[in-house]
Amino acid sequence: MKNAFFAIVIIGLMIMVVYSLVRGIVAFLRSYKEDLGRDPSLGPSENQLLQNKMMMARIKWQALAIVVVGVALAMAH
Repeated sequence: MKNAFFAIVIIGLMIMVVYSLVRGIVAFLRSYKEDLGRDPSLGPSENQLLQNKMMMARIKWQALAIVVVGVALAMAH
């Protein structure tokens, strides 16, 4: 039963990682097209901020997945 719980949690975290990655890539592609002629003194664009936010979210989900795997391994011994 514990294994099923950890498997479900890991799969959920993997989905969140992929979701954050895809949204970050889409924001990157949008910002690349929009920012080619943009003045850098205007600061970061909306898409650049979204790209950064999604990168941080991806790192958070990956860290949580590592913690869950570590807990599952610790409980297995």
